[in-house]
Amino acid sequence: MDYSQYEVYDFDNTSAFNLLKGAHGRSYKRHWHSYGEIVLVGEGHPNVFMVNQNTYNLAPGDFVLIWPREMHEAIDTNLEDNTIIQFSNAFMNSLFDLQRIMHFYRNLHVICKNNHPELVAKLKAITHRMEKYFYSDTPNKELKCCMVLMHFMMKLDEYKSEFVSELNSMENNGFSEDITRRMISVTDYIKHNLTADDLSQAKMAQMAGISKDYFSRIFKSMVGMNYSKWLNMIRMEKATELLAVDDRPLTEIAMLSGFQSIPSFNRVFRAEKGMSPGEYRGLFVKD
Repeated sequence: MDYSQYEVYDFDNTSAFNLLKGAHGRSYKRHWHSYGEIVLVGEGHPNVFMVNQNTYNLAPGDFVLIWPREMHEAIDTNLEDNTIIQFSNAFMNSLFDLQRIMHFYRNLHVICKNNHPELVAKLKAITHRMEKYFYSDTPNKELKCCMVLMHFMMKLDEYKSEFVSELNSMENNGFSEDITRRMISVTDYIKHNLTADDLSQAKMAQMAGISKDYFSRIFKSMVGMNYSKWLNMIRMEKATELLAVDDRPLTEIAMLSGFQSIPSFNRVFRAEKGMSPGEYRGLFVKD
């Protein structure tokens, strides 16, 4: 993946929430990032978005859901009138229920008011509450915005019966809550133990209490990619985070990110970012 397709955080990466409105232009290039976005489509026509490989022609008042690390593009829309909510992946991973909701809706990228009028009306009201808090001088406004964002996710969960057939027609995510919890427990373990001696798929399947083959099938269905690719992506996220803020030697950063050698670190990094770790670090050096 070229670095040109990767969007560095638009907001302080210690934050959990951000809101954007009033951007200029009618398009934004194809890119991805490790935080998620919710777009409330503003007035005017056309409104054309791409998420992953799918293109959507939307109406004012529709919602676009972009989950963390998904490729997306604003092809032709009035960016100035769109409301864009950004939320960190760490925030979504902070509670099991948020993870469960995100997994259930992983394949859903648009909510159209014509198909779900009652839900869209409620989500729109919730979005306006987030906007009101975000632009206010109220104390603890980030906390309040996050509380309202959780309300947004809870509202989605309340209406999930409306989307079951739609989601099943894409790719069945209908695993039991027990299996979902086990898989999330495993992914959480990996994220917090990248320097562990054994993060093999066989070891993680054992940790989840299921066979390696079943683990592989569930993992790809729930996460959208195979285990080895996901693991490298998580290691890359850790490495890019450290390179942006930490002046430790590259060898140490590679090891802290779970890479076993500098050559493998350099190879994976260049394949994903289109540049070396040192070149990436140079992007964050202040004059």
